[in-house]
Amino acid sequence: MSDEGTSLEDLQRIIRNFVQERGWESFHRPTALAISAAIEIGELLEIFQWRTDKEVAEIMRNPSFQESVSDEIADIIIYLLRLADTLEISLSQAIQQKMKKNETKYPAKKWAGRTPHHSPPFD
Repeated sequence: MSDEGTSLEDLQRIIRNFVQERGWESFHRPTALAISAAIEIGELLEIFQWRTDKEVAEIMRNPSFQESVSDEIADIIIYLLRLADTLEISLSQAIQQKMKKNETKYPAKKWAGRTPHHSPPFD
């Protein structure tokens, strides 16, 4: 499976089938899924904690480290895809709507080269 040929719906179906085969539906409540995603994000952050960008670039060449990072990212995405699925949220629609809001909130002409965490640009 490649990113190019796999839809969000495909991934949600794979995850849904995995959950159903194990009878885990009752455990996959929105609160539990959101908490689980946050825990996995913490685990990803722990991998990078105290490392410089240069150290991360170097260590990412290690297949074992790269696999650990990949696993944590996958765990996060799995929980978020499952959360959206259980809440019947169309991720494609939600992302497109949010990006439109972001385009309005952060026009490229005013925000190029800045992050939202900096002071807003002057007109």
